[in-house]
Amino acid sequence: MAADALFRPFSHKSLHLKNRIVMAPMTRSFSPHGVPPSEVATYYRRRAEGEVGLILSEGTVVDRPAAKNDPNVPHFHGEQALAGWKRVIDEVHAAGGRMAPQLWHVGSARNPLTKWVAPPPVDSPSGLSSPGKRFTEPMTDSAIADTIAAFGRAAADAKRLGFDSVEIHGAHGYLIDQFFWAGVNERTDVYGGATLAQRTRFAVDVVKSIRAAVGEDFVIILRLSQWKQQDFNVKLAQTPQEMAAWLTPLVDAGVDILHCSQRRFWEPEFEGSELNFAGWAKKLTGKPTITVGSVGLSGEFIETLAKGAGSKPASIDNLLRRLEREEFDLVAVGRALISDPQWARKVREGRDSELAAFDREALATLV
Repeated sequence: MAADALFRPFSHKSLHLKNRIVMAPMTRSFSPHGVPPSEVATYYRRRAEGEVGLILSEGTVVDRPAAKNDPNVPHFHGEQALAGWKRVIDEVHAAGGRMAPQLWHVGSARNPLTKWVAPPPVDSPSGLSSPGKRFTEPMTDSAIADTIAAFGRAAADAKRLGFDSVEIHGAHGYLIDQFFWAGVNERTDVYGGATLAQRTRFAVDVVKSIRAAVGEDFVIILRLSQWKQQDFNVKLAQTPQEMAAWLTPLVDAGVDILHCSQRRFWEPEFEGSELNFAGWAKKLTGKPTITVGSVGLSGEFIETLAKGAGSKPASIDNLLRRLEREEFDLVAVGRALISDPQWARKVREGRDSELAAFDREALATLV
């Protein structure tokens, strides 16, 4: 199929994109001491030059002691780190691109790829790293309030530096997602509860803090997932009704775009419908959504990391048909853009034979 649907402009509030392609946020760990160097700016600029509509940065952590679990992921606080991000956004804009930082807090999620340990205290709803595995104390009220404020400060800095939007990482078993997940949120105060809707309170307060910091016209994106890195089979919302109860408070709090992470975009979310997560989120909330999950490649990311399996270029015809039907609005591309900063341009020009494969070794360098 012709890829015309991918290259229609998209606008929402103050965010104006030349096409529907989003660079997915992907941890790269090339920022020693949390400061993104010039190589990181060049890395993102190349994707802007390659015609990516919206670049989402790798996860960049807010100002809490244990917000990260890798010493080389970037901060979004502190004079040096913010100066590095100013260089990034200036280069992206000079290349005609648009960009949002992804604001991140890992919570109690550990990183098996490093022995480095963040300074305490570890932030966690109930002191659990996964169901039944307690290793720290639950967050205090003051820790929760300071974390919520840290997200707001980071978003204000993003707007001040000239970023075009901001994304909150609320997926994959990290801190915000830990509050959603009954398996690790056993709180009995306002940040816990028996229902998924009740457990949205922490995320709602983060969104409200960010909205207050950036104003009404600045677009807030929220990345969500049903699955967790601690358990791929977790499903927060078992039915469309539960999903509506989960997403509605978040949208009401100020989320503009829902970034719906799943490992394979073509898999339906609920029985009886072909709609994927992004399709259901749009249907239930009326908000624009981003789909993601093995776009343009034959294998999925976890298989690459865990088993070393490579991925080859794959057809996007199914994706294009869904986009034409307006099941979702934007498409996030991950590993294909790590291997090839020109992926979007090649797709637009029909140069499918030139698309690059992906393997784990690609993660070792910034191309």
